[in-house]
Amino acid sequence: MERTRPVPLLDRRRVLKGAALAAVPYVLLPDARAGAQTQAVDYPSAEWQPATPSNYTASSRPTTYTVDRVVIHVTQTTYAQALSVFQNPKKRVSAHYVVRSADGHVAQCVRESDVAWHAGNWDHNTRSIGIEHEGWVDRPAYFTNALYERSARLTASVCDRYGIPKDRAHIIGHHEVPGTDHTDPGPDWDWVRYVRLVNVA
Repeated sequence: MERTRPVPLLDRRRVLKGAALAAVPYVLLPDARAGAQTQAVDYPSAEWQPATPSNYTASSRPTTYTVDRVVIHVTQTTYAQALSVFQNPKKRVSAHYVVRSADGHVAQCVRESDVAWHAGNWDHNTRSIGIEHEGWVDRPAYFTNALYERSARLTASVCDRYGIPKDRAHIIGHHEVPGTDHTDPGPDWDWVRYVRLVNVA
């Protein structure tokens, strides 16, 4: 059996430091992404999930364009797939936010200062914040309490920051954008409930 060589003092300290660090629970270590994530998002409760720059127009709103609308969308796909679409440079589409059905988790994909390509109408893109909601227009079970409540808080925050009235003239569905052929959020979206939640958020 081969004898092990003694570990030099400097190397022993490195080993001990490494062992001590390994014993520290991961939850106590700082998250390397936490600082960047906090700086990247406009809405503090959101997670940063950036769209590819090929799918939006860099801008400096509200200096370049006045923001006076929120456009409500339904993804017609899953939350994860919507994020994947926004990260695909061939898709040429994005929204500022995506809200997950199960728990209302919010992802921000485009900075509010930039123009997301969500409305299918350049004028409405430049003047609005686009919020996608996981689900399908003909599957109302996706419109959970958590989705409505978290989305309403997000919309209320946007309205407060830009001075947008919290009413149906300024919080609109994708189907209300001039020239669109989209039907979302669809007939099962509860507008009365949603606007009430926005106003009490």
